Amino acid sequence: MSHITPLVIGIAGGSGSGKTTVAKEILNRVGADRIAYLQHDSYYKDLSGLPPTLRQEINFDHPHSLETELLIAHIETLRERRSVEVPIYDFSTHSRTAQTFTVSPRGVILVEGILIFAEPELRKLFDVKIFVDTDADLRFIRRLYRDITERGRTTESVIKQYQDTVRPMHLEFVEPSKRYADVIIPEGGFNTAALDMVVARIESLL
Repeated sequence: MSHITPLVIGIAGGSGSGKTTVAKEILNRVGADRIAYLQHDSYYKDLSGLPPTLRQEINFDHPHSLETELLIAHIETLRERRSVEVPIYDFSTHSRTAQTFTVSPRGVILVEGILIFAEPELRKLFDVKIFVDTDADLRFIRRLYRDITERGRTTESVIKQYQDTVRPMHLEFVEPSKRYADVIIPEGGFNTAALDMVVARIESLL
């Protein structure tokens, strides 16, 4: 890579907006071998010390539920061209596993998460900030499907969580953070024209 310091890109947006789809498109087009990929979801705080009933009551859509300081440290370490060990989180038990996975330094550091632009210290690390903007009904449908099929949740628990915390936290933290974005992509990974421009921009910066 011609850049001595890696290019840091943030992808934010509401839960179910299509952030992961956009991230995967960037990985595919730019090349996974050129990108160190981090997801804010990996950095949820470990709740294994709490009884299962109390874990269910945690507001997982509030910034305080995430160990953002560790994510910041990992981005800074990758910028220094050193590898990091990323936690593996078990969403069915709301706890970190004993395992980690290694992310090696690359010319691009790609960070994805709903709250990454809501955190000032994290936000200032990004060279490019992308916000994926998708209608609320589509985001809810996608979240419902994901949480049932991938995270072992019931329909009732997903709906309750959406009403109690997901929607209020989206309005309080996620939606306002859109103003910090350099690029807003409507319809996420299905917006081919926007993705073409984003990838071209990344290639030019590299």
